[in-house]
Amino acid sequence: MRQAILRNAYRRVHRLCSLLALMPLAAHAADAVRDYPLRPVRIVSGFPAGGSSDFLARVLAPRLSARLGQNFIVENRPGAGGAIGASYVARATPDGHTLLFISGAFTANAATVKTPYDPLKDFNWITLIVTYPMVLVVRNDFAPRTVAELAVLARKSPGKVKYGSVGVGSVFHLAAELFDSMAGSTMLHVPYKGSSEPLSDMIGGRLDLMFMTLTGATPHLRARRIRAMAITSMDVSPRMPELPPVSQVLPGFDVTSFTGIGATAGTPKPVIARLNRELNAIMGGTDVIKLFTDAGGDMKPGTPEDMTRHVSGEIAKWRRVVQERGIDVK
Repeated sequence: MRQAILRNAYRRVHRLCSLLALMPLAAHAADAVRDYPLRPVRIVSGFPAGGSSDFLARVLAPRLSARLGQNFIVENRPGAGGAIGASYVARATPDGHTLLFISGAFTANAATVKTPYDPLKDFNWITLIVTYPMVLVVRNDFAPRTVAELAVLARKSPGKVKYGSVGVGSVFHLAAELFDSMAGSTMLHVPYKGSSEPLSDMIGGRLDLMFMTLTGATPHLRARRIRAMAITSMDVSPRMPELPPVSQVLPGFDVTSFTGIGATAGTPKPVIARLNRELNAIMGGTDVIKLFTDAGGDMKPGTPEDMTRHVSGEIAKWRRVVQERGIDVK
């Protein structure tokens, strides 16, 4: 009995000593969160410098630096549709000093290829930045004038309508496959390695249509090289109010690319919350609003939960399309 009492007393003393030893560590962690950032912060972009996503990241970085008192540096780690950059951030120390800037390619990758990270578990999302509607464009002499006429032709003549994309598994490819899935049609996919080749072939009459970003399509539409048929967002775009949404013919059709920012899973919630507050404040500035809207985006500030729902919803949508259409990306 006496030995049992002594053992219990020893355990209590041991637990107390352990708690006392952890108290300085907990206090240090609290200080680190309160004083964040403690050193320069890297914003990793999985795409080459000069692209639209890189431009937006470089608009935000100096403004974050000014507000938080440490340098925020955009670091490009391109390759594999953004997966190289995402892999790097997934393995980083979860302290908020390594962030990830993503686009719609992140959710397309998650649905079409096996990534070296878990897209749903390995990141804590901070906020959406902007969303981008796409536009369905066709060659000038393409017979169908409306989405309804296109759907009828693609159903009646499987494989006759040819569409191009920047590659199997790209958002532009998946947008067309979603169209086929909802319309009950079968168009012929012609994949390319870049964006200029399919556009040239469509202008030359060798392709019938493709899905493009509104920003990328606008100069060619103004020059009347191609014709716009519909917008891919659920609602009419204020930039092209004359274009009807695809959803008027295919209810529920909604394809928008996006950009957003996140951190490694396990990053302290107060750090995520502070970054969210600062980014939302920056995105409320009239200069930033003009820069982002001029680049073709619709501002989408919100909560970390908003972005988490958006990313998971997009991944689920594209995974359904991949399964229904039997898309195989090697």
